[in-house]
Amino acid sequence: MEQERASTKAAPGHVEKVDEHNSLEHTLTQEIHGFEADYAALPKGYYRSPFFLGTFLAVGLAIMCGTGAFGFAAPILGVINADLGPDDRYVWISLVYNAVLAVFLSPVGRLSDIFGRRYFFVGGAVVAIVGSVVCATAKDIPTLIGGNVLLAAATATQLSFHFVIGELVPMRHRYIAIGVIYAFTYGSSGMGPAISASFVAYHPSVGWRGVYWLLLAMNIAAFICWTAFYFPPTFDDKHRNDENRSKMYWLKHFDWLGTFLFASGFIVFLMGLSWGGTVYPWKSAAVISAIVVGFVVLAVFVIYEIYAPIKEPLIPMHLFKNGRWVSAVVLLGMGAGVYYAFSIVWPAQAAVLYGNGDTIKVGYMSTIVGLGIITGQIAAGFLATTIGKTRYQCMVVFLVGGVFLGAAAVADVHNIGTTVALILLGCIFIGWNESICLANSTILVEDQREIGVAGGTAGSVRAAICAVLVAIYTTIMTNRLGEEIPAQVPPALIDAGLPADSVPAFLQALQVGADAFAQIPGISNSIITIGTRAYQHASADAYRTVYLATIAFSGISVVLTWWAPNTDDLMNEKVAATLHHKAQDGNTKDVEDVSTV
Repeated sequence: MEQERASTKAAPGHVEKVDEHNSLEHTLTQEIHGFEADYAALPKGYYRSPFFLGTFLAVGLAIMCGTGAFGFAAPILGVINADLGPDDRYVWISLVYNAVLAVFLSPVGRLSDIFGRRYFFVGGAVVAIVGSVVCATAKDIPTLIGGNVLLAAATATQLSFHFVIGELVPMRHRYIAIGVIYAFTYGSSGMGPAISASFVAYHPSVGWRGVYWLLLAMNIAAFICWTAFYFPPTFDDKHRNDENRSKMYWLKHFDWLGTFLFASGFIVFLMGLSWGGTVYPWKSAAVISAIVVGFVVLAVFVIYEIYAPIKEPLIPMHLFKNGRWVSAVVLLGMGAGVYYAFSIVWPAQAAVLYGNGDTIKVGYMSTIVGLGIITGQIAAGFLATTIGKTRYQCMVVFLVGGVFLGAAAVADVHNIGTTVALILLGCIFIGWNESICLANSTILVEDQREIGVAGGTAGSVRAAICAVLVAIYTTIMTNRLGEEIPAQVPPALIDAGLPADSVPAFLQALQVGADAFAQIPGISNSIITIGTRAYQHASADAYRTVYLATIAFSGISVVLTWWAPNTDDLMNEKVAATLHHKAQDGNTKDVEDVSTV
């Protein structure tokens, strides 16, 4: 065993030679280096130790908190606004979450690569606790927005699970490790809408605040696990062989200007995309200027990173020379865009076509997008390595998933079972792709010592692609609803006998609720039935276009999978990092540091 460890440390990227006549994928292993140990060199019982299992639990609880911070609140923003407002700024509750999260992901990955991860993730849990308290006790919308800024900043650590847990397990087990971690999200992004609806409907004394009190309890549990069990390599461990071991050196030469350019450009660009069609019209100066200015600043950031004499860049540009890694990241974003877009589109569609004013029913129907995605993520985690040829897996799942989602265009008032089945199956296949590509965003990093910045950058790129896709899908939905409802509902109402000057009041009552119909002049039960049914059919026609639009993006994704690699030859027993810890009394009785084996 000593001999094996010595061999690993002497040549961390060394692997057995493969036949050179084989395809490019058979040379992948030779290009991946920067490992710390082999599985065989780890202490006996390492992966059954309290420290590893506690770290795994910390990661699982953290991803529950991170996904719940968005998934719990998003379905009930209207309820929250009715209680604390009304305040038109309530949409910022979700807007700031996505923008802040995207901006923090890359710095968290890069800085924790340099200075060690422990205190970033312990600190992230503390920020999440504070954010949960601020949100749960908020008396107005601006305070709640501020609390969500804190939750989003903390989520940047919570959603960095792919490189935190990925570096601790052998390469061949990264798919399954990520699949197991995704199982924790069944209770947050999966059942989130149902949990939120249940608090509102069954516990009115607590109401929407209950989701934030629940988040507080989960974040406290995660904080305890991070603090007690997570002891990854420290700054000294990471730099023991470097010429410059001083923290002051790394702080002085870190790319602070690049970080500012990245953060400011990215957040302005994403906010511009998020504003369009919701806060402001797409043609407004605010939206156009934000998108253009943000894009220009990001372009300046890229040029600066390439040509400026930076000793420690925020994002090493050589990552983007790795075509296999880039393809995985882009495909990751294309798949994740389905989840975020349909988390908005499907609940609205379910409420209009099938909800009949039943909050709980709509809440449970809204879970199918998250549950489908998670089921696919877990299935891929357990089966990706066994099946092999991940390139072809991505091709198949994008093709099949795209077919199911495109077929969901058949949705109408009468076929809820067919619609739910098609969306669920489509999301399962898209989730399969996400699990593979998220793991590949760390597996394909040529220097595993950069796994943090590569994983964080992948998350930021994913967020940018998601923002673009969400903007496209929601714009299509908004525009088509704006066309179909005025074209179909007023004529149906007038033909049913409603006075023409009462039509605007009827359309407004559809948004407010059933009690508002009684105040409309000339209304009757038969007119309400006819008008509601016309509204449902018009909405179905509008949503149909959204599902048909998925066909184009699925087709693009299938083409992009041509550049995705097979990773079979990377499924080895090498470990990128190990837990370096000692028991509180100073001995190594529980689990020895791998360096002492």
